[in-house]
Amino acid sequence: MKSMTGYGRGECSRHGVKITVELNSVNRKQSDITINLPRELIELEPRIRDIINTRVARGRLNVAVGYHPAADRPRAQVQVNMAVAKAYLAATKKLHRELGIDGSITLDSILRAPGVVNVVEVETDTGSLGPLVETALNHALDRLVKMREREGKHLAADLNKRLSLLRDGVVKIRAEAPNVAKRYQQQLHTRIKNSGVELPLDDERLLKEVVIFADRADITEELTRLASHLDQFADCLTSGQPVGRTLDFLSQEMGREINTIGSKANDIAITQTVVMLKAELEKIREQVQNIE
Repeated sequence: MKSMTGYGRGECSRHGVKITVELNSVNRKQSDITINLPRELIELEPRIRDIINTRVARGRLNVAVGYHPAADRPRAQVQVNMAVAKAYLAATKKLHRELGIDGSITLDSILRAPGVVNVVEVETDTGSLGPLVETALNHALDRLVKMREREGKHLAADLNKRLSLLRDGVVKIRAEAPNVAKRYQQQLHTRIKNSGVELPLDDERLLKEVVIFADRADITEELTRLASHLDQFADCLTSGQPVGRTLDFLSQEMGREINTIGSKANDIAITQTVVMLKAELEKIREQVQNIE
């Protein structure tokens, strides 16, 4: 089991170029990947996204890719257009002759002429940089996933402790459930007696009312479903697959069963346990939001 929180960094250097990749992830219900790329590597975004999706299933992931060419690696080239330079030189000499103007023709004056010298940016070979980016990305993903796994172990340990508390609560409620009708019968008899009416405990009308209450307050099905959800939840904690959404769903279902148990039982002893179950379940639901 993995947390959705983590950080990883990787780099790869080759042929005078260093690529760095930094990843950081936080909680999010869906997968959301934001990639920041230098202009030279913009074509690699689809490939980067595909690689990440094979390793990360859920969470908001920020990706920062750095492109660091060596200081002596040329990023631009100076090109001299010899044809244009010769045309300027020939035209200048012709002007000198025809106009009878004296003056020297210097290299500097030719180089300043428009179109003679052009600075052209060296195109980046994206194909050769692709393997460097993938290597750096995989190193960063290895560290990110390892950190998420470590955090996931801590989350699993905490969730297991809380599951044990929920199981203990279910056992306690099961033990109390048979006494609910008996307590209700005694309370009802006491209220009738306090009202000035003498009625034996085995009076048919009293017993009929108790039977109706017992049927309405029966929580056997809810306890069975709650126990089943707890077992499924425990199984997910040992799964090697992303289980965050499943755990979130099971948490909601457990909350539904616990609420029903509390409302149907209508018993102070069971209500006290239900309050504890709700408190622990709320902590579980908070932790589940961190799980991939």
